[in-house]
Amino acid sequence: MMQHELPSPIGQSRAFLESLEHISHVAPLERPVLVVGERGTGKELAAARVHFLSQRWEAPFIKLNCAALAENLIEAELFGYEAGAYTGAVKRRIGRFEMAHQGTLFLDEIANASLAVQEKILRVIEYGEMERVGGNTTLQVDVRVVGATNVDLPAAAAAGHFREDLLDRLAFDVITLPPLRYREGDIALLGNMFARAMTQELERDSFPGFTAAAMKQLEAHAWPGNIRELKNVVERATAHTAEGQKVSAVLLDPFESRYRPGSLREARIQASAEPALPASSDVVPEPYEASSPRQSEPFDFKEKVSSYEKELLLEALAGNRYNQKATASYLSLSYNQLRNSLKKHGLIEAGRDIKDEVA
Repeated sequence: MMQHELPSPIGQSRAFLESLEHISHVAPLERPVLVVGERGTGKELAAARVHFLSQRWEAPFIKLNCAALAENLIEAELFGYEAGAYTGAVKRRIGRFEMAHQGTLFLDEIANASLAVQEKILRVIEYGEMERVGGNTTLQVDVRVVGATNVDLPAAAAAGHFREDLLDRLAFDVITLPPLRYREGDIALLGNMFARAMTQELERDSFPGFTAAAMKQLEAHAWPGNIRELKNVVERATAHTAEGQKVSAVLLDPFESRYRPGSLREARIQASAEPALPASSDVVPEPYEASSPRQSEPFDFKEKVSSYEKELLLEALAGNRYNQKATASYLSLSYNQLRNSLKKHGLIEAGRDIKDEVA
């Protein structure tokens, strides 16, 4: 991202526009901010927008992903170190807090920081004071901290995994980004944008669009990976479509294959398979004798099939976050066919749309 460049997220849904408005209200305030959202919802983009809409927009915007570093390296990255602090530390190095002086420091996946590092972050937020690792000189820094996470931080704090005092300071204002499945109309908007960009990358003349069936499939999916997942799916589909043709085939799961190793379906088939007969051609099946019935337990074929069908329905529902339309699409069923199957197995309650649960 170029310095002084205001990020421009794309969307037109009510949920998306409300989140942009929230960012605009929070940005001018000289207070810490917490950005919360599922993976792929654009937390870094939101944090950058907070910075560039603030009075600090001309100062540095520094980032650190706390999940990308080993625990013992996060402290050195944040606060820097003096020469001799570590083996191989031959000269002083400044950390991200010093780099972000008078600007903004974005701490992505802040829940991954250790409690000891959290305590030092709190001190910087509270008093603007810090020391480099291996040093004893107190330094003054002026930094606005924006944290981000996809973890339930209040629950983590209650469990002792996150400092409650740090949570109190970060939660001056909390921006919660909406998942893509709640951004009505944005899937088509973003999908076409990603497809046009991929078409240009492939040096093709133009993007003919999606077929109605392909767009319906995109809009029915639950998108657990959100915008990042949508971008991958659309770019893959565009690249696999012949030039000049509309995108008609959308592969939501690139791992989907009948040859996928270790798949649950394959394991079940192997576990339930009858023991194979010896390969020898001399083995002759035992003749059936009415007077000598087999001693094994009766096998209820219908019950086994019904039980397996119910299990598949439950797995599909869970994998699609209990969104019935997405589940129907995943199972290649119509919506009515899915509803009938759920009624048959008494799963209507388990299969109600997740949007009904949060309404």
